[in-house]
Amino acid sequence: MIGILDFGFRISAFGRRLSDFGHRISDVRKLKADDRKLMTEVRCQKAEIPNPKANNIILLMKIKFLRYFPSILYPTKSVFSLLFLLVLWGCSVTKKLPAGESLYVGAKVNIQKDSVISKKESALVKTQIEALIKPKPNSAILGFPYKVWFYYLFGEPKGDKGFKAFFRKRFGEPPVLASKGIVQANAKQINLFLNNNGFFRSGASGSLVEKDRKATANYRVLLHQRYLIDSIQFNPQDTSAFGKAFLAAQNNSLLKQGTPYQFDLINAERERIDNQLKRRGFYYFRPDFIIIKADSSVGKHKVNLSFEVKPTTSQVAKKLYRIRDIHVISDYGEKSSTDSSEVEFNYRGLKIFDRTHSFRPKIFSDAIGFRRGGRYSSMTQDVSLSRLINLNGNFKFVKNTFELVPRSDSALLDVYYHLTPLKAKSLVADLNATTKSNNYTGSNISISWLNKNTFKGAELLKVTANAGLEFQVGGISSSIGAVNTTRFSIESNLSLPRFTIPFVSINPTRNQSLPKTNFNIGYEIMKRGGLYDLTSLRSSLSYAWKQNAAIEHSFTPLLVNLVKASNFSEDFALEYFRNPILYEEILDNKIIMSSAYTFSYMPPAKPSSRHTFSFTGGVELAGNLAKLLSNLMSEEGSSNTTVFGVTYPQYARFDADFRYAYRISQNVRLANRLLIGYGLPYGNSLFLPTVKQYVAGGNNSIRAFAARTIGPGSYQSTGSLLEQTIGGQSGDVKLELNTELRAKFNQYIHGAVFIDAGNVWMQHDVDVYGEDAVFRKDFYKQLAVGTGIGLRFDFSYLVMRFDLATPVRKPYLPENERWVLKDFNLGDAEWRRENLVLNIAVGYPF
Repeated sequence: MIGILDFGFRISAFGRRLSDFGHRISDVRKLKADDRKLMTEVRCQKAEIPNPKANNIILLMKIKFLRYFPSILYPTKSVFSLLFLLVLWGCSVTKKLPAGESLYVGAKVNIQKDSVISKKESALVKTQIEALIKPKPNSAILGFPYKVWFYYLFGEPKGDKGFKAFFRKRFGEPPVLASKGIVQANAKQINLFLNNNGFFRSGASGSLVEKDRKATANYRVLLHQRYLIDSIQFNPQDTSAFGKAFLAAQNNSLLKQGTPYQFDLINAERERIDNQLKRRGFYYFRPDFIIIKADSSVGKHKVNLSFEVKPTTSQVAKKLYRIRDIHVISDYGEKSSTDSSEVEFNYRGLKIFDRTHSFRPKIFSDAIGFRRGGRYSSMTQDVSLSRLINLNGNFKFVKNTFELVPRSDSALLDVYYHLTPLKAKSLVADLNATTKSNNYTGSNISISWLNKNTFKGAELLKVTANAGLEFQVGGISSSIGAVNTTRFSIESNLSLPRFTIPFVSINPTRNQSLPKTNFNIGYEIMKRGGLYDLTSLRSSLSYAWKQNAAIEHSFTPLLVNLVKASNFSEDFALEYFRNPILYEEILDNKIIMSSAYTFSYMPPAKPSSRHTFSFTGGVELAGNLAKLLSNLMSEEGSSNTTVFGVTYPQYARFDADFRYAYRISQNVRLANRLLIGYGLPYGNSLFLPTVKQYVAGGNNSIRAFAARTIGPGSYQSTGSLLEQTIGGQSGDVKLELNTELRAKFNQYIHGAVFIDAGNVWMQHDVDVYGEDAVFRKDFYKQLAVGTGIGLRFDFSYLVMRFDLATPVRKPYLPENERWVLKDFNLGDAEWRRENLVLNIAVGYPF
């Protein structure tokens, strides 16, 4: 069907009949409204057209003229409608094109497939071919290339400056011109794609169809049955050390019998073989020394693959190399000389050039996995570089080179590490403003002092001082009014790039980074708006290490947090009688003594795989050490619920974070996350400490609800002092599921459609939130559900995220009224105010 804008090309013919057409419109206006459409079509069909070839076009355009611009039937609107059409038709972009050229408007791909090929496979191939076709046509709205129109709107600019040049550059787009040469080049690319993906004996051809100075590329693809891999063979051609290593490389092959032939996967297999050989010491081997022979003559659409080494490959590439000398230049930015007369240290076979004596030699021995006389390995090379780069940020640049020892029969390499250190001391200031879902607004200033290489062992010492203010600007307040908060804290953290545990060593060929030992100590004073003061002293010792590229561990043998309250006001004392839990959380001083372990598994994605998966889990146990000390210190028959005169909580907390993503297409992914948190208070505790409880809602959780506004269970916020001073609406158990369909519109703009569900529950206690807040077997009836759409601006270094969400299920409503999607009403301002939540955040939610 020809659009309205296409009629601009025949405006002269239409003008000759405009007068007669106008008389007929007058007749139509006299009819009743219900009959106008029918009479319009009848009148137009009876119109006399002098050019029979244009009959269908003119009749159709007269009908579509009244269909899309019915306002011309009214005298007050007819002039404006006509002027609008004349402007569009009179500015036809094709008239501005260079002489003899046509505007490229897109491509069509016609697949003619064998009967054995499924529709799904054929559709996938068509999508892949369409992505290959170049160039892309100009941007258009309803077929109208509006950016090209803008490009020619004010004529040719005289230079690079001025309004015309600015308008053309900012709003316009040069026309994409049709080219038979590009069509033929695309056809060759399609044929190459078909062969590379196992569609042997298939073919493609292209042609250019031009009409009214507009051109469409038509591609015809004959798609025959795809070939599958029947066998994979490795032929080393000799029994030398290299031949044995080449034959052993067939283990863990990416290619499997019965899978489709794919050149990209075969090329990835060649890269894998090269990597395996380099791990075994063959430094000078290269992937292009491997040839792949494919035999498709075995029949039944099968192909046999054979991997061999080129006969012309030199013996240098087949030689196994070992390490002679390891040179470390620790101040390469200031002095790059490596004259042997300037060697400062010779430590465990490492020649260390440290003119300023800034580093202890042991740190380089720990970081570098090579040893004199040892075999070269690309894995050891990668691990050593990774360790040096991640050595607590001590080095700005790390450069690694290898040199062949100059002897005719040499199989030895000298290794060089050129390190450029960063400035040791620095001061960082940070000022930010915050707005919280509990109606608190405030600001915080932070000043951090960093000292790298504190004890000449690549340590990092960081001391941070914070000062902040929060004040309540609205919402429901308690009887004592708004509660404002001021915070002052100082914290220090010392990170050592090694274990401080005796008799513990690391594997130099596996650990991607050196293990870290972290010492932390902090002190904080919080003043709650004249109600009370809270001081906190905390300290911890933790270890972190990577087992390999996929597995990471973190172990905190001891974490101590002492919390003490003071300076209670009379108003707070009166409120205490309304909320007895305030005693447990504020009035009663406590000490948390716990141990924790975290495990992280993030395997690298396999080539051509559509699936990615990761898991992070942890366990924390608190109160056992405190109970042991209490038993040792308490007298026989006395209470052992305190240690050093302070109560201590007892609990176990288990956390699991599962993430899975499936790549549907090049630009579309389905991302999923499952969060499970389970806290088990025991001994002298009825619930987890508030700082250890779980919350739901917010821009990284269930986005249709504000932060900390869901649960526990079917509990609904009351705005009590408990919720203001402690946070409220938290629980001992958490379950949350998030699913996002993410689409990439272009390099910078991404979109998403998401669904979130979850809640938190109490484990035992019913005094605070009631019976319906306790975790039971029918917990699924209390799940909150929300959905929405998202817009993300991805600038690589920064992702700005805007998610607009609305509740689907509200767990705090009566059980038969919790599904609220039926009440969806965008036109109601009150509904929008209560049910639309805009989340603005940096980074993806998961």
